[in-house]
Amino acid sequence: MGYNQKMFGLGSKRSIIREIFEYSKARAKEIGAENVFDFSLGNPSVPAPADVNDTIRHLLDTQDSVALHGYTSAQGDLGVRQAIADDINKRFGVSISPNLIYMTCGAAASLSICLKAIFEAEKEEECIVFAPFFTEYKVFIENAGGKVVISTPVEDTLQIDVSDFEKKITPATKAVIINSPNNPSGVVYSEETIREVSEVLKKKSKEYNKEIYLIADEPYRELVYSDVKVPYLMDYYDNTLVCYSYSKSLSLPGERIGYIAVCPKMEDCNNLYLAICGAGRALGYVCAPSLFQQVISRCLNAKVNVEAYKENRDLLYNNLTKYGYKCVKPDGAFYLFVKALEEDAYAFYEKAKKHEILVVPCDDFGLKGYVRIAYCTAKETVLGALPAFEALAKEYL
Repeated sequence: MGYNQKMFGLGSKRSIIREIFEYSKARAKEIGAENVFDFSLGNPSVPAPADVNDTIRHLLDTQDSVALHGYTSAQGDLGVRQAIADDINKRFGVSISPNLIYMTCGAAASLSICLKAIFEAEKEEECIVFAPFFTEYKVFIENAGGKVVISTPVEDTLQIDVSDFEKKITPATKAVIINSPNNPSGVVYSEETIREVSEVLKKKSKEYNKEIYLIADEPYRELVYSDVKVPYLMDYYDNTLVCYSYSKSLSLPGERIGYIAVCPKMEDCNNLYLAICGAGRALGYVCAPSLFQQVISRCLNAKVNVEAYKENRDLLYNNLTKYGYKCVKPDGAFYLFVKALEEDAYAFYEKAKKHEILVVPCDDFGLKGYVRIAYCTAKETVLGALPAFEALAKEYL
């Protein structure tokens, strides 16, 4: 067998989320989609803002099709990058130039490129992730030649345990990934937590006389409830890279469009940006989808209806806690991270399946004994599932 066995392993076994999603489709054909309560995939149910579809039509009707569908510069169209830089500077007070913005095929590509640009595999470097974390981080980090190190949270809040984090930093630490609002918990890390994490990183960078990069994974930044603030990490730590995606903020997950922003206060920002360009080239990620570069540059102020997600959150959280489930109330994203009603999350998942409830067992997210509920579904799915959740809970009473 002349092919890469590691890649074969990744390809022959889907992530648990995708496995459940495929099961859901098959089950829906058997008993009807309305009878399957699928909370597996973070696929937005709220439609894209009207401005997005109007902009697509306008571009198709008014722009030269050859130019519209043609290649852009490898790092993205300059006008698009300028628009994004202007928006970042206006919103967060960061003096970033378009030459520190790199357009990508969504957040997964952003993370993969950043990690490839940072890690030198021969040095056996480490990347710290905060549990619970998105399972694919492990794939991205290891593919870049890094080693995953998991920092456990404060259990009753799921905020970062700064003391544990500090203990996990070693001379081999090269990067740290922060995802807030968090997938799978929906928790937004507080400004106090971000300040403390930043101070630890500054102290450890000085102690080890090396750069430790902070990678902000931000596909859920705009999906927050009430007046919750999501700290912008460039304002707290200079060696920051922001990985952004419009998959959730504009409900465009299948269009694969996002960007990397390099903090202009980083001492070697221009050279790191060139490393990002090189990593994008090496990975074959040059020139993000040209049509959607133009679309998002014209829709930077558009917003999805976050209230629809909030309504689903409140329905689930209020009723599930009444039934006896335990979870931290999320301030953002569209996930509930629920303590399974038995130690084995997979066994709990199998029992939930018998009620046609599809949730994701989260052992691979860094914390055992939890399941994730993605409530980015139709409200009818949530309402239909409530009696099933109640019946499931009664099995454990």
